[in-house]
Amino acid sequence: MTETEKSPQVSGGTGIEELIEVVEFTLGGKRYALDIQLVREIVVMMPITPIPRAPEFISGVLNLRGEITYIINLNKLLDVDNKEIRKDQKIIVFVPGAAKKNNVGIIVDNVSSVFQVPRTDIEIMQDNASSKISGFVKGIIKLKSEDHEKKSQGLLIWIDMEKIFKGMVGE
Repeated sequence: MTETEKSPQVSGGTGIEELIEVVEFTLGGKRYALDIQLVREIVVMMPITPIPRAPEFISGVLNLRGEITYIINLNKLLDVDNKEIRKDQKIIVFVPGAAKKNNVGIIVDNVSSVFQVPRTDIEIMQDNASSKISGFVKGIIKLKSEDHEKKSQGLLIWIDMEKIFKGMVGE
């Protein structure tokens, strides 16, 4: 288990259930999640300075309280509904250790919530999946309603930001 997968456990009637804490966000009208332990803060969109000859998925850099922060356009990286950057979007800024001590943020349409999900409600992705995005998907989170019947409320794609950062900075 990686450091970001460690999470609190709660005891239920049948034993101990591991909980994973994630932040839910939207991108191109779709719902995604990532490990909250990697997130330093969420900020409103601010001016981004483009970097000449940078890869297409790097939008540029910004000055966040005196620190240069690289900004990734997740839409371009994941090839999802490639729209222009808007003022109403958010930037999720990661802890420096998440990307080899670099300050990095990603552009998302909106941040919805932070919540805990039981590991039993997560379908872990196999590395042999064939789509372009599958290399960056950690799993699929099955959301359930709060009522006693535990009816399904949809799915979230759990993005593996550590794999994304590893691919960007190399190992």
